[in-house]
Amino acid sequence: MKLHIKNMVCNRCIEAVQEELQKLSITYTNIILGEIELTRSLPDDTKSTLSGNLERRGFEMLEDKNSKIIQKIKALVIDNIRHSKEPYTNYSIYLESELSIDYSKLSSIFSSVEGVTIERYIILQRLERVRELLVYDELTLSEIAYLTGYSSVHHLSNQFKKNIGMSPTQFKKLHKPDRKPLDEV
Repeated sequence: MKLHIKNMVCNRCIEAVQEELQKLSITYTNIILGEIELTRSLPDDTKSTLSGNLERRGFEMLEDKNSKIIQKIKALVIDNIRHSKEPYTNYSIYLESELSIDYSKLSSIFSSVEGVTIERYIILQRLERVRELLVYDELTLSEIAYLTGYSSVHHLSNQFKKNIGMSPTQFKKLHKPDRKPLDEV
């Protein structure tokens, strides 16, 4: 049995969910971003308790099919942007192949529920990763552009300025950048 969890966006999220499962002695075989694979179905009272515990930590158990699809899209995008050595540039093909659903249907579901397109969501996630890397100040702008899937520093800089309101260099000079948690992007 699989449970789908909203707002699982990093390894610390996985650890937090593991803690909640352990508190309730719930056995599982695997946990990935947005998904728990259980060894057996849960009784309704245990499922309800788990749901409440997860909500207190900022997570949400997803029940309907569209919510599960949206969470899977988000998890795939975030995982690719944050953990891939070479992020995808064509997400339509990537998402379609990973989810075995036509991209136009994925796009329609995502937009109707989230109020933004998948493309816009990807841009926002990529820019948040750029902001994070700029704050760390360990990579050049060229390395950041490559790591986040931009074709050039110029493309990255233009998109950054258009969406953030300043150039990457100006942003880097700020003492306290205004970053958002991934689940709020």
